[in-house]
Amino acid sequence: MTFEEVHGGVLDLLPPTPAKAVDVGAGTGRDAAALARRGYQVLAVEPVRELLEVAKHLNPSVDICWVEDSVPDLSRVEGTFDLALLSAVWMHMPPAARGRAMHRLAALLAPAGLLVISLRRGHPPTDRVMFDVPAEAVVSDGERAGLRLVRLVEEGADRLGRAEVWWQTVVLRKGEE
Repeated sequence: MTFEEVHGGVLDLLPPTPAKAVDVGAGTGRDAAALARRGYQVLAVEPVRELLEVAKHLNPSVDICWVEDSVPDLSRVEGTFDLALLSAVWMHMPPAARGRAMHRLAALLAPAGLLVISLRRGHPPTDRVMFDVPAEAVVSDGERAGLRLVRLVEEGADRLGRAEVWWQTVVLRKGEE
C-alpha cells in the first residue's frame, strides 16, 4: 500500500514544507521516502537492524537520515520536528511504556508540531507482542503530555482483507489552537 492510501485521511494536515519529520518505526522506509519526496527532511527511526539496512538500500535519498532506536526513549533522536509519524507502532508498546513515549514525542515536537499515530485495532495476533489500543487511550496520553486532539480518523476495515482488523488514526498537535 502507498503512503497516500494509508495516510489519506490526514494528508491535508501535514505541515507545509520545508519542514522536519521523524518517522518512528520506519520499517522498510515507505513513509520516510514518501515524506522526503514531499519535501521533508526526514529522520527515520527503526529498532530492527535488518529492516533498517533494507530501508537504507531501498530508499537512498539524501533527505533521509537513518537511526537505529526505539520508543519509548528515542535516546538517539535529537532536535525538534514539525511532524512525528508512528504508523502501526503504538500497539506494540506495553501499556506501562506508552505514557513515557508520549511525553518523549511531545518533547520532540516543535511548537505547533503534529503527531500522527495509526492504530491497528482488533484482537492481537498470538505470534507477536501487540495490544489493542483504543484511540481514546492515545488521546488521553497525549493530553497528559500537553498535546491536543486535532482529528480522529476511523479508517474502517483493513485494506488487506483481514476481517478481524480495523484501523484508526489519531492526530495530536502541540500547543494551543
